[in-house]
Amino acid sequence: MIKIITDSTCDIPAELIEKYGIDVVPCYLIWGNEQYRDRVDLQPEEFYRRIEANLSDRPTSSQPLASDFARSFQKAFEGGASAAVCLTISSAMSGTFQSATIAAQDAPLPVQVIDSHGPTMMLGWQVLAAARAAEKGADLAEVVQAAEQVFKSITLLVALESMSFLESGGRVGDAVRWLGKTLSIKPLVAVNRSSGKVVPVALMRTHKALVEGLLKHFLESMRGFSKVYVAVMHGDALAEAQQLAARLAAELNPAELIIQITGPVLGLNTGPQALAVCGYGED
Repeated sequence: MIKIITDSTCDIPAELIEKYGIDVVPCYLIWGNEQYRDRVDLQPEEFYRRIEANLSDRPTSSQPLASDFARSFQKAFEGGASAAVCLTISSAMSGTFQSATIAAQDAPLPVQVIDSHGPTMMLGWQVLAAARAAEKGADLAEVVQAAEQVFKSITLLVALESMSFLESGGRVGDAVRWLGKTLSIKPLVAVNRSSGKVVPVALMRTHKALVEGLLKHFLESMRGFSKVYVAVMHGDALAEAQQLAARLAAELNPAELIIQITGPVLGLNTGPQALAVCGYGED
């Protein structure tokens, strides 16, 4: 049995985590004198309520410790796993990959640590592919290959109401050239598969143009695939996410369509009302 382990930035719906027995190691948020485990002690809905009530009072985030991953690896071993595959958020965005790698060195079972080169469902889709391969009895190499196959065509686009959250969260990457007088403009950004960093796509003046740009660029990225998998994430904007998902379903007829609220650690960098679309294709 191959155990699949990831971190809480994956944004995989709880029912799928439970279905495939995925172990999720939480990241941390520090808010004043309090520390919270992402999606354990602090749920997304409460996080967005607190942020919107006081936009100037923002927490900071921290990656899981190596000891957190070590406990997960030990649990997998005690549960009868012969090996584990641990997929993490982009190493260019967080020290999570490093924490997992350190813990894997002394793990009681073989652990393959994979840098997903992205956050949210860019990580999540790779985790699900690995979990589904493991459920079918794939060996360690085949499980890793399943995740790598998804990575080859995965696209993540994020529509932000402003640059301020991305800037304050330190996840700007190559989009830094937009800063300064453009903070009132609504940016559309992507995560580069090679670098694992945020890169600029377009700047919009209205929310409507931002959403249309998000839709247009994502549809272009999925052109030519016979089967596509799509996830729509949102910063506590469910109704709009559902509308966007309906449009994507009509255009792409995806094999799988997920709608999920973005968790607190990522929401800290994207802000309330943000929308994101992530998907991959198969020939």
